[in-house]
Amino acid sequence: MNAPGILGRSTVVMSFALMVFCRPGTAAGAAEPRGVETPQERAARLAWWREARFGMFIHWGPVSLKGTEISWSRGNSNPKCPNKGPIPVAVYDNLYNAFNPTKFDAAEWAGIARDAGMKYVVLTAKHCDGFLLWHSKVSDYNMAATPFGRDICAELAGAARKQGLRLGWYFSPMDWRDADFRTARNAAFLSRMQGEIRELLSNYGQVDLLWFDYDGREPVYDQTATYALVKRLQPKILLTNRLDLGPGDNDRQILSPYADYYTPEQAVGGYDDRRPWETCMTLGTQWSWKPNDEIKSLAECLHILLRSVGGDGNLLLDVGPMPDGRIEPRQAARLREIGAWLARYGQSVYGTRGGPFLPWRFGVSTRKDKTIFVHVFAWAGETTTLPPLRANIVRSWLPGGGRVAVSQSGAGIRITVAPADQQQIDTVVALELDRPAGEMSPIAVPGWGKSLAQGKPAKASNVFAGNPDYAADKAFDGNDGTRWATAAGTRQAWLEVDLGKPETFDTVYLAEAYPCRVQSFELQYMDGPAWKTFCKGTTIGEEWIRRFEPVTARHVRLNVLDATNGPTIWEFQLFKSP
Repeated sequence: MNAPGILGRSTVVMSFALMVFCRPGTAAGAAEPRGVETPQERAARLAWWREARFGMFIHWGPVSLKGTEISWSRGNSNPKCPNKGPIPVAVYDNLYNAFNPTKFDAAEWAGIARDAGMKYVVLTAKHCDGFLLWHSKVSDYNMAATPFGRDICAELAGAARKQGLRLGWYFSPMDWRDADFRTARNAAFLSRMQGEIRELLSNYGQVDLLWFDYDGREPVYDQTATYALVKRLQPKILLTNRLDLGPGDNDRQILSPYADYYTPEQAVGGYDDRRPWETCMTLGTQWSWKPNDEIKSLAECLHILLRSVGGDGNLLLDVGPMPDGRIEPRQAARLREIGAWLARYGQSVYGTRGGPFLPWRFGVSTRKDKTIFVHVFAWAGETTTLPPLRANIVRSWLPGGGRVAVSQSGAGIRITVAPADQQQIDTVVALELDRPAGEMSPIAVPGWGKSLAQGKPAKASNVFAGNPDYAADKAFDGNDGTRWATAAGTRQAWLEVDLGKPETFDTVYLAEAYPCRVQSFELQYMDGPAWKTFCKGTTIGEEWIRRFEPVTARHVRLNVLDATNGPTIWEFQLFKSP
């Protein structure tokens, strides 16, 4: 994956025209791809992907021997490329000589994806370091040259199809190892790059998806000719938005009619039912395997999945296999937990569209045919209230079992579930309507109103580089795109807000910008001259919501007891439940 910049969680959705934007390196006389399809044709081609909603990303290669970030940990050998990793080029580029994953079993990988409830797999056939996970005649820097010798792409393609999974390749058009890349000899690089694409899309049967990446530098890939090649070899293939992206662009832009969807990285996209999108997210803290890595909890994984689907997007959740070829048992176990949940509640995910209720702090909604599935992550007592619908609810039930009471009026919809029937991670409530749910426009959910801490004076133990853009108040501004950040290497820190006067609250919402950095924390209020702890936790993750016995206080703080490297928080919000 690339990381040219950290995006805010609420990046503005950008419009685009159905035309190819000319980029440096695009040959003016290159053969055009086939004509842009009609909206109906595109919808038909995307149908399987929208139905699937959930896929497995796999980042793997010789770098797993080091347990460091794929490609980015390689030393720089080309000043036109952004990587400046700690592993010397001579070491990184020779890792393949020791790459012998004797426990690799493509059938096991595919089985884990199936057990997780995933419907497609995407493998890093080629990442930015230039190593190819297939047998190639274009480059000798490939699996055939390793002690293992086997063609990983061929084996995974066969195993995925046997498990009924759709197949995708991640292909980095960048090659930071190639000495001709982004130089006066770029044409030679292009010839090799397009030759590799030709192999990848010709030798493994139907390929359903090609996941192009970018690195924030100039995209000199002769995009017009490259798109033409891809579409000629695999006419039904789906393509990400990244082949065209360059300096100043971001992963939520679509700059070509041949790109099918955009790709928020390490952040859940905002609600968008007009342009297809897919969040790509790591199960751990980096894209490739890391020893003793912190992996996301089941609650974090499910909330990320549901916030993606509730926003009308997909989730591509990444695993990094170990040097011996196995998906780490902890990761496999977590994936199977997700699959067990989906086996019970998959009807509220697969084949659904997001909405009609827009995602809110404590839940999301999905819809299919005449049914709306309301996903409540946290309850204010026994009742959740939603805005009114221009439809009649004819039936309601809990797919997980138990009793639900639903009342509907012009003022809204009241959903009541006794605590005994509320699920800890997500209570799914099904509402059957007298008309198709897809006909309704998106509806904003007021939630619990404004945070008691929003806009209030704040201070912190330290701020990254003393930069006001990362000051304490950014965690209390109600903006999911700004954050408080601490200095690199910070292990302990605190973040304090002054509510102005004593306020009563019983619910807290925390959102961490780099999930899993925080390892232990407590929430405290000022009681006389001393701080008193009223709530504790370990990891915060994408979001952390808790209810507790009401607290009345003026000064409240988040006290981080232990963090891996500089905690940083999107939002710290306090509420009094209605």
